[in-house]
Amino acid sequence: MTAGGRFSLSGRTAVVTGGGRGLGAGVTTALLTAGADVVVLARRDPPAELVEAARDLGRTLEFVPVDLVDADAVDAAADEVLARREVDVLVNNAGVQERHPAAEFPLDAWDRVLDVNLRVVLQLTQRFGRPMLARGAGAVINMASLLSFQGGLNVAAYAASKGGVAQLTKALANEWAGRGVRVNAVAPGYMATEMNEALLADPVRLEQLSARIPAGRWGTPEDVGDVVVFLASPAAGYVHGQVLAVDGGWMGR
Repeated sequence: MTAGGRFSLSGRTAVVTGGGRGLGAGVTTALLTAGADVVVLARRDPPAELVEAARDLGRTLEFVPVDLVDADAVDAAADEVLARREVDVLVNNAGVQERHPAAEFPLDAWDRVLDVNLRVVLQLTQRFGRPMLARGAGAVINMASLLSFQGGLNVAAYAASKGGVAQLTKALANEWAGRGVRVNAVAPGYMATEMNEALLADPVRLEQLSARIPAGRWGTPEDVGDVVVFLASPAAGYVHGQVLAVDGGWMGR
């Protein structure tokens, strides 16, 4: 197989949660470009430009609406996909954020963040992972965070959920690596996306954070999407249980 071929996802089907916007759109675009068909699980339809990109590439882009807070709805969405497709790649990308001081963090907000950011990761990995294990092939890529390593400020639930994603990734890899299914995670650094609007709108915090990034810029969805393609591809065949920081050098500072 050629070097280019080892990064190809031609003939594969990938499921991406929250794959229509933000980092998810970058992941979906990168997977489509690498040759995969993509099924997006999200609350809202993918934007027109993403649908057009799939059509221009000759790829299939499907949308299955689901409220990830609803465990029964998540099971139903997985059933719908598996009834008509064999899924080769699962990208657990969807995530939510709530900002409150820890002493006043509302428990309903805590539950929502942990449900979407952690419980759904396990739930969908179980549902799509079982057929992968039966075939002895597949790749799961979870979306971790710099807050898998650091605590952050006023984001106790998000930090707890992303710490859990990192540990879950390693635990799954320990069980599944020998059975042909690779489980890894990407830990994005500071990304110029909707989730970080509060930070981007705060000139003091923006300057403080930007000054620490050796690459000299915030990341983009494309930066993350390209790494997801690598982890999903045969080129990452001996990569298991890793939490790969895509952070412009932040963690090395």
